[in-house]
Parts: sequence; C-alpha cells; structure tokens
Amino acid sequence: MENNYDVIFYSNNLENPIIKFLDKCDDKLRSKVLRQIKYVNEFGLTAKVPNIKKVTGTSFWELRILGKDNIRIFCIGKEKVVFVLHIFVKKKQKTPRKEIAIALDRIKHLDL
Repeated sequence: MENNYDVIFYSNNLENPIIKFLDKCDDKLRSKVLRQIKYVNEFGLTAKVPNIKKVTGTSFWELRILGKDNIRIFCIGKEKVVFVLHIFVKKKQKTPRKEIAIALDRIKHLDL
C-alpha cells in the first residue's frame, strides 16, 4: 500500500526532540511509537488510527500509547503532511499544561 501522508518530526535547527526521545527508548517502546507513526503515515489524522483523539481547545491531535508505557504524541496536519510536535511520557491522569504549551509553541515555528 502506498503511503499517503508525509510525517515530519519537529526540529528547531539545533536538535530534533522527537529523535532524541526515540533514541532514549528501549527497542520495544521505540517499536510501539514507530508503529503509531506508521498508522499516521498511512491514514493521516483520522479515526482509522488506533488511540487517537483531538486535544480539547487546541488545533492538534494526541496519539496515545497505553499501558505501562503511557506515551503521548502530539501531531498537527495540513493537507498531506503531518508534523509530530512533541512526545512525552504521561505520568498523571491529566495531561500537564506544560506539555500542551510545548506543542502549541512549536506550532508557531511551523510554516502552516
């Protein structure tokens, strides 16, 4: 099947925080994260992607890796391009405002 969407990891020209996060993951967790990103690559930001939801009050989406790992991946899409803005380990039930603020700040640096 042909990939329909380009997935681009946010970078601030000095570092790529998404790659940095992935480099710190063990192989099993990295595989789970990359599987979620592969779904986005195939289907975009749609309900066809498992464990996806729109973040209330924002313009971006949250991919959820559930279970003991509990990872969150914030993404935003424009046409056939999806930008991975931020990825983090969620430790509390409610998503910290700090994590949402990071994603919102990164959106400002994109050419959308």
